[in-house]
Amino acid sequence: MAARWSTERVLGLASDASSAKAGRGQAVPAKWSGTGASARAVWGACQGSGQKPYQAAVELAGPAFRCTCPSRKFPCKHALGLLLLWSSGQVPEAEDEAGWVRIWLEERASRVTRAEKRPEAPKDLEAAAKRAQDRMARVTAGAAELRGWLTDRVGAGFAGFERGGAGELRGVAARMIDAQATGLANGLRRAAGLIGQGRDWPGDLLSELSLLYVLAGSVTRLEELPPALAETVRTRLGFAASTAQVLESGERVADQWLVTGAVDEEQDSLRTRRTWLRGRHSGRPALVLSFAPPGRPLDSSLPPGHIVPGELAFYPGAVPLRALVADHTEPVTSPIPRGDTVTEALASYAEALAADPWLDRWPMLLADLTPATCPADSPTSFPTGASATGPAASLTGSLTGPPTGPTRSPADPSAPPTGSTGQPTGPAGSTASPPTGPTGPSTRQAGPTTGLPRHPPTGRTGWALSDVDGAALPLTPGTDPWRLLALAAEHPVTLAAEWTPAGLRPLTCWHPDGVVRLD
Repeated sequence: MAARWSTERVLGLASDASSAKAGRGQAVPAKWSGTGASARAVWGACQGSGQKPYQAAVELAGPAFRCTCPSRKFPCKHALGLLLLWSSGQVPEAEDEAGWVRIWLEERASRVTRAEKRPEAPKDLEAAAKRAQDRMARVTAGAAELRGWLTDRVGAGFAGFERGGAGELRGVAARMIDAQATGLANGLRRAAGLIGQGRDWPGDLLSELSLLYVLAGSVTRLEELPPALAETVRTRLGFAASTAQVLESGERVADQWLVTGAVDEEQDSLRTRRTWLRGRHSGRPALVLSFAPPGRPLDSSLPPGHIVPGELAFYPGAVPLRALVADHTEPVTSPIPRGDTVTEALASYAEALAADPWLDRWPMLLADLTPATCPADSPTSFPTGASATGPAASLTGSLTGPPTGPTRSPADPSAPPTGSTGQPTGPAGSTASPPTGPTGPSTRQAGPTTGLPRHPPTGRTGWALSDVDGAALPLTPGTDPWRLLALAAEHPVTLAAEWTPAGLRPLTCWHPDGVVRLD
């Protein structure tokens, strides 16, 4: 029989919060009949509003879902309710599946076999090279146009830019789309979103446009850049390596990967899941992306709070962060992991930012945190300059909140010893030296070496997370602090989060009673 999943792992399959709530409502034994669980699947019949019960089944290996209900969400509330029942030990084990379940499993296996046997169409390498050359020519022309526009626009100043500036930026972004420079277009749209946001928006906008200017200028200098940085520039421009290329020639790292958190976002009729991992032995951070249309399931093979032994294949780059799962085994629940101090986490972020100046988020695993308040909307509350100690020094002495304990929370006793940063090989592989050159990351050295965000957080809600040393990081605007306050009421917690230009975005919290997904 397959090992039962945790409740957190089941709820992590839900496409949204309403689905999770509805799934809990279906996890009532009285509603179900004919339930069973084998090594391959869980199944049962749920009585709905009609006369005929809905038949629901879940193939555990995928997982894959089947239900006769009319819902367009996958998994539907019946599949979630069935899994919750199974998770709580209320589904009997069975040696063989019910007939309709066995037929469905065999049909799925047959489709997979046919797909594997389907011959691949012959590749026209010459035509592919010609298409790549033509696209690079269009991107180069678009980048030159953007640099010219930026020079003129910044020279004219931002006076009056708050009225109509966003539309102007989006218009230029549309021209970059025409030039197939999707990375430049995304940066312009991001810059448009900064206009009028907070009193320091002109500085934030200038910072974003400066990075775009450097990126556009790098297009014509790819041959001069170090190979890893050149790959980063290509990726930022929109030339991503294919999955097949990464699996064939990407750097392979085998480890016990701790799934530290996942973030689901929906934009332009596409759902994206960012799943963050951290190697228990290598200390390597990794990012696995999955995509799906709205209402369809995202990859759920990497549940937050679990350890997944396996091998990742990393995309090339100065900070090789994004990866594909080449091979993995069944996830197991993780004990409370070993986390970093705020200072250690910022040091690893600074090292990564020095190698990739366009880095817009960085995973952090922080230990012994408690929520604390700090003066809201105060320009001196958060780092704004080249302070050598960053936010730790800026916030120390200004925090109030629950007292922090003098000792760290229980660490994972089986974890191997690590260096001062908890990452013996450096963030995302420290083999890449900080590149230099007039258009390279050297232009950002004064900022990144302090471990400060690209856009210093201002106008915050007044909440931060503080470690036992008194160092603290501000939460992103809109973050609800109350769950963190409840979780850390009696004991500091270990937290996985994304560090972004807007602040810290909590994802997963470990405390003595278990793990809680916060995002």
